[in-house]
Amino acid sequence: MIRHQFGRFLVAGAANTAVTVLLYEGLRRVLPYLVAYGIAYVAGIALAYALGTGYVFERTRTLAGAALFPLVYVAQYLLGTALMWLQVDRLGVDPTAAVLVVVVATIPVTFVLSRRVLAGRG
Repeated sequence: MIRHQFGRFLVAGAANTAVTVLLYEGLRRVLPYLVAYGIAYVAGIALAYALGTGYVFERTRTLAGAALFPLVYVAQYLLGTALMWLQVDRLGVDPTAAVLVVVVATIPVTFVLSRRVLAGRG
């Protein structure tokens, strides 16, 4: 079951990334880039919640889940920032390579946290 959910999580994440990048690029043409980024980021969290409940974990959407779900992305951001700092500032890794490591490292963490919030499992 976890393998199935993780595969769906990867598909949903790829779709979410594509949608939010397209949204950002469209909004960037009519809004300042930081406003466009903020809107696209929040929309990405909302889409991740919708895909996570409906497609990945096949759960009913709840107010509690919707309220807690953004915390998954706060945790992802904090972990990613710490990993970037460690790699770039302490280990001398190139930032382009470092971000790839961050993406790979945060995917399973984001999956586990999403599963805990949305499906009630760790």
